[in-house]
Amino acid sequence: MSIARWRLVDIVVTSVIAVAFGVVFWAWGQLWNSLDGVFTFYAPAQAIMYGVWLVPGVLAALIIRRIGASLYAEFLAALISVQLGSAWGWVAVIQGAAQGAASEIGFAASGYRSWRTPFALLSALLAGLTATLFDAFHYYPETSWLTYRIPYILMGTASSVAVAGVGSVLLVRALAPTGVLDSFPSGRERTAV
Repeated sequence: MSIARWRLVDIVVTSVIAVAFGVVFWAWGQLWNSLDGVFTFYAPAQAIMYGVWLVPGVLAALIIRRIGASLYAEFLAALISVQLGSAWGWVAVIQGAAQGAASEIGFAASGYRSWRTPFALLSALLAGLTATLFDAFHYYPETSWLTYRIPYILMGTASSVAVAGVGSVLLVRALAPTGVLDSFPSGRERTAV
């Protein structure tokens, strides 16, 4: 089966993941903004919450194993969150597309031949790095690179690897033995990622 050819079930499952995470993104954004005061001791530390925003790209790619899954899932999730009233408005859609494209590169690095943990972690790392660099230039241009932006980028990227990378791998490993992923190579393998 070609990794470039999407089946209807691939589109449906990726869309369901994206829509579910679009709602999560919206709620996570509400939580993020409500916790601004908690991080006044060191504002860049709020980036430890970042990884949740990168899950759909890594997760969808690990499950359906198709070219474009990361990009489609992140973009649609961002679009849904904006439609629900994201505090960041339409710029979140642009950022979602950038995150998805970066996540896609992690799997493209293997020529889309390996969907194992190292490539999931690379996917999450690249998505997190892209997202936090975007933030550094777009949202925090007046802050110091040394005391704010670099720590923010490092913590956000680490959060992305832990939550989106490791979290997605563990979720696929937990789901595969149940049979719910049997329509996909990730479920038929049983040794998943």
